[in-house]
Amino acid sequence: MSKSKHLGVTPPISLDFSDKHEEALADDLLATLKSEGLFESEDERKTREVVLGKIDKLVKEVVYQVSLKHKLPESLARECGGKIFTFGSYRLGVHGAGADIDTLCVVPSHVRREDFFECMTEMLKARSEVTELAPVPDAYVPVIKLQFSGVDIDMTVGVLQQPTIPEDLELSDNNILRSIDEHSVRSVNGSRVTDEILRLVPNIPTFRLALRCIKLWAKRRAIYSNSVGFFGGVAWAMAVARICQMYPNKCASTIVARFFVVLNKWRWTTPIMLKEIENGAGQFRVWNPRLYPGDRGHKMPIITPAYPSMCATHNVSQSTKQIIEVEIKRGLGIVDKILKGEASWKELFEKEEYFREYKFYLQVNVSSLNNDDHNKLHGFVESRLRFYVASLEIAGQFMLIHPYIKSFDHSFKYKTEEEAQRIRAGFLPAEESTSVPEGTADVNPEASAVPDTANGDKSASTPGHSEPQTDGDNGKGNIYTSAYYLGLVLVKKDRSSADQRRVDLSLPTQDFIRRIKESDSWKSDEDMAVSIRFLRQEQLPNDVFGGKARERLRVSSSPDKNTEKKAKKKRSGNRDNAEAAELPAKKIKLADAAVPSTSGFTMGVGNNQALDEASKPASSSENGGPSKPASVMNIPAPVPLAAKPGGIKLKLLGSR
Repeated sequence: MSKSKHLGVTPPISLDFSDKHEEALADDLLATLKSEGLFESEDERKTREVVLGKIDKLVKEVVYQVSLKHKLPESLARECGGKIFTFGSYRLGVHGAGADIDTLCVVPSHVRREDFFECMTEMLKARSEVTELAPVPDAYVPVIKLQFSGVDIDMTVGVLQQPTIPEDLELSDNNILRSIDEHSVRSVNGSRVTDEILRLVPNIPTFRLALRCIKLWAKRRAIYSNSVGFFGGVAWAMAVARICQMYPNKCASTIVARFFVVLNKWRWTTPIMLKEIENGAGQFRVWNPRLYPGDRGHKMPIITPAYPSMCATHNVSQSTKQIIEVEIKRGLGIVDKILKGEASWKELFEKEEYFREYKFYLQVNVSSLNNDDHNKLHGFVESRLRFYVASLEIAGQFMLIHPYIKSFDHSFKYKTEEEAQRIRAGFLPAEESTSVPEGTADVNPEASAVPDTANGDKSASTPGHSEPQTDGDNGKGNIYTSAYYLGLVLVKKDRSSADQRRVDLSLPTQDFIRRIKESDSWKSDEDMAVSIRFLRQEQLPNDVFGGKARERLRVSSSPDKNTEKKAKKKRSGNRDNAEAAELPAKKIKLADAAVPSTSGFTMGVGNNQALDEASKPASSSENGGPSKPASVMNIPAPVPLAAKPGGIKLKLLGSR
């Protein structure tokens, strides 16, 4: 590669080639990724090709049917065409077994987006191979999520301003963007960006191997989800591609090592770009922090290379930025040991222990009486969860808010209305639950609480409900639920004040619920419910631990002498040693919350006795978790609590 011509916005940092040690590490990395199941089999590859062929025919049929609806002659309707393009991990060549396929459906100008969603949804419902169908027309990029013959598909649509779509259509020409709406631009750019990334990397095989490594690391560390505020697949791909530009002749192991070094020292908000931003045809806005205040607010900007250039990481919040930076620093330390021969690649991919990291959590639980309706609600809530996190950050009550990248999805059979009300309020009957355990690598983060199977590369959203085991058909009906979690770090309490701490979350909570209920995904208060609960770690349901032990990592349930001394200093009031030894952590006071109502919102309230019971070490049970005390921690009644110095008073809805 000559010095006068290079890929990227700056010349390469080094043109050196890798030595034998680096090449050996790259071979070891490839072997490790294969052992993790990140490569699909030949049969799976053929199944995907068959599925894509069927979807291509469906798109052409949709265009034909809509054309007839608009009174076009049958001969012309058949010539209108339609074509699909793939993008994302499948197009980049880094998908694994079980991965989803991002699919763009390009249609002519007379096929409106509403027409496409309506007609395609009806056709998909009539196909026996299609399951988990979930149209999300209100998303930033409108999408239809589904499973087709067991293959997860995310289907977007781009409406071009031309009467027909020929088979030889290419999307690289900027002129195809003329006069199309912003939704179509975002959809079409998914494919354009992917193709541009592949064009801008100096060595595609090296890029793919390095990207597979970074994707697996990000998913195992629970920082792979654009929808909840982390980097999505395209952002991680562009970050790796930029490192490849800096070291064009290095092998994958060195690219991975340099990835952590460079990003650990990167000065945000300097953007990561693969090429200079261009001004193309059309009226579309491109990323420009000098001109647009919103662009200046992006915490970790990574800019797409295709016109119109956009920030792929605009969802990153202050909290998720901190979490990403911590994980990059951890990865740097491990990779440094790998280069010295003191660690293996598997250590880089160790799973993050999210549900042992925090003392407090918010659980956002949504439920529906119909599975199809719930799939729609699930997709919408996931797309709006980041707004709730942002409003909680503005409230100033928390140092950190850590959203988990997946939901935990269940279906239950209820026998009484009382049982149904408890489930709708977020009190899930663990003994009847069939939650999917957390697992390995490639998970659909932008989706369900299904296992992170190393085979999969799902990017997130359609819930996979598994039916519970019941005795016969004695249940009265089904309830489908999805639970999302936010790990919380509260701001430090003012030691000079003896007043009770008050955590007021009423305004952001009301606004979040209003957004959900005003959406087209919300059917009615009778059919759907949303509940938000403030939980201690001891109250977390067993399914989030995936069958593993529940012991805390950061706060020991059986503190040693040094830990106990520190804990005593943090507790306010004069307690004797016996009382302090029984309390593993500061007691929480939950007060003044709302009762379950027909509004679809419920909030639990705790009393002192329940809190004391939940604070004690959990008694043994069949599933390894605490037995009844955790379930009585939240009582759906407005029980006022006596204020004590050092307590936390939680307010979620207009309480006084």
